[in-house]
Amino acid sequence: MRTRPGLLIPGVVLGLGLTVAALAGFRDTAFQTTITRPIATGLEPDQASQDKTLHSSASSPILPFRSDQPKTAAGRRYPVVPTNPQTAATLLAAVEMALRDPSTPDQDLPDLGHQQQVIYRVLSADIRRSQLVLAALPERWRSVAERHLAARREFLRMSRGRRPTRLPAWRIIQPEPADRLLQHYRKAEAATGIEWEVLAAVNLVETGMGRIDGISVANAQGPMQFLPTTWAESGIGEGNIRDPHDAIQAAARYLVRRGGLRDIRQGLWGYNNSDYYGKAVLLYASLMKEDPMAYRGLYHWEIHFNADAGDLWLPIGYNQPERITVTEYLRLNPASAAPN
Repeated sequence: MRTRPGLLIPGVVLGLGLTVAALAGFRDTAFQTTITRPIATGLEPDQASQDKTLHSSASSPILPFRSDQPKTAAGRRYPVVPTNPQTAATLLAAVEMALRDPSTPDQDLPDLGHQQQVIYRVLSADIRRSQLVLAALPERWRSVAERHLAARREFLRMSRGRRPTRLPAWRIIQPEPADRLLQHYRKAEAATGIEWEVLAAVNLVETGMGRIDGISVANAQGPMQFLPTTWAESGIGEGNIRDPHDAIQAAARYLVRRGGLRDIRQGLWGYNNSDYYGKAVLLYASLMKEDPMAYRGLYHWEIHFNADAGDLWLPIGYNQPERITVTEYLRLNPASAAPN
């Protein structure tokens, strides 16, 4: 339907038996941590009073950041990935747990999802480091992490080492609420038989579930990146190509037309002529099939762009009517630079 995408490619502490002491790897002076609702830390009161940089909430783990990191206009920082494999594994397990815990406060989810995403992006580019972290993960999360890493590496293969020096003319916008998108996916599944998890995964890798508001180099448009000619085919596009509901329903119909009910891999090949693409989408879908709560993390993934200056974060509010050089953008928006 279109050329391959240029973008995405793109917990609770107590439940894990962890305390602040178990996260001692974060005591490096380069790091401080977010402060959320305090819980018992396992430290004596006098110890806790001497170490005011380590905090957690009842259902959210510690998230590290560098004390010299700049913030975005919204006051957020680019997530940091600990260099110590055991510390990184401890953090990743706690994040995965928190994202699935219904008691995790809604306001914690964006930073938790972004932390999860950045951990996998960093590890996917470093085989040896990822092996050490996988070995240190609790068994419960090992398969989850392996599939995340495998999916990301499929997109790295698609990019073939390209690292652009200019950023795209996009707007990054707030997506529709997670529950509303889920209703759209499930409605499309009921109408066509294409599983909602596959539709969510396609939406994720195409536009970060609707965060990218822009037109691709191939003229693909909207949250599901349809070519206008494909949208105009009889029985495919109905309504507005840029509307999440309409685009998701159309994507399901298109996957059916391309043979997705017989073999979803065939349908995905019709959506994007790449085996790498199909493998990655199905890996993400498998995570949601195994545990629908995995959707909460993926929904909160941010937009990243693999540029010559590294893995740049393009937060909500990015608005470039014309392409801009990476150098100029980072001069104006230093918080988008990767600290890892």
